[in-house]
Amino acid sequence: MFEPKRPVPPRPLAGALGAAGAVRPVSPGTGAVPARPAAVLPQRESGLREFVFTAADFERVRKLIYQHAGISLSAAKQDMVYSRLARRLRATGKETFGDYLALLEKGDKDEWEKFVNSLTTNLTSFFREPHHFPIFAEHLKKLGGRTPIRVWCSAASTGEEPYSIAMTVAETFGGFNTPVSIIASDLDTNVLATADKGVYTMDRVERISPERLKRFFLKGSGSQEGYAAVRPELRRMIQFQPVNLLDPTWPVKGPLDVIFCRNVMIYFDKPTQHKILSRFAPMMQGDGLLFAGHSESFLHAADLFRSLGKTVYELAQRTR
Repeated sequence: MFEPKRPVPPRPLAGALGAAGAVRPVSPGTGAVPARPAAVLPQRESGLREFVFTAADFERVRKLIYQHAGISLSAAKQDMVYSRLARRLRATGKETFGDYLALLEKGDKDEWEKFVNSLTTNLTSFFREPHHFPIFAEHLKKLGGRTPIRVWCSAASTGEEPYSIAMTVAETFGGFNTPVSIIASDLDTNVLATADKGVYTMDRVERISPERLKRFFLKGSGSQEGYAAVRPELRRMIQFQPVNLLDPTWPVKGPLDVIFCRNVMIYFDKPTQHKILSRFAPMMQGDGLLFAGHSESFLHAADLFRSLGKTVYELAQRTR
């Protein structure tokens, strides 16, 4: 069970989350595809790969992920792509990358989801880029009695960012009953499921202050020892749903007061970035704010957004 959080030393992940956040031990080999007979595998010591992966295969992967998700893979990602997709070849029983990519090109919907999930990178942490959250809190205060205040976290990953947003909202309004509506989305359905559960190993929450841990998390005991769960009151502040930013329509509707789109645009080329930003702009309130990642710049979209510094943007044609 989970009980009010008391700081404990971090411990390594020793299990996997089952239904309703329960913890179950991971048995060796559980969920894995049986290994191929050793005779058909090249000796890894020789540096040979299990599957042939040609430059043409890599270009097909780049084209498919760009067309489907707008992600622009650099040539430096070839080894990463091989490593992640080799697992999918094993899982589908395909002998070559050509056969696997043909499966995708035929429109296998389930495998498309697994393909995209395999290639999306989900690096995140609680209160990442912490300079944004005081700015966000001040903006919430300026909005005064506006109801509802709508916030969209467009790259939720495993949930650390939207829960950081929700904690900031709760602190700003002095409780969980607030006028703020938070939508959190991601392209990767696997990480979105983790986010929705809101259960983390202790090493994931160790940088959160003791005060916040006590207020916003429950400590696991028994079979959940070594885990911390987001309090239900905080979880209820967020609506999680899958969104592909390249889809022609989005389930998220405006007007939005804040959009967090941090460390997402770096995976898109400039034309794709501009296309997405051109869809963000009309969804936003005249005084809305857009938060970007520390390595992202929208100078190429000066017709849409104007920098306020610290990777925070307002509409170029701002109204108050």
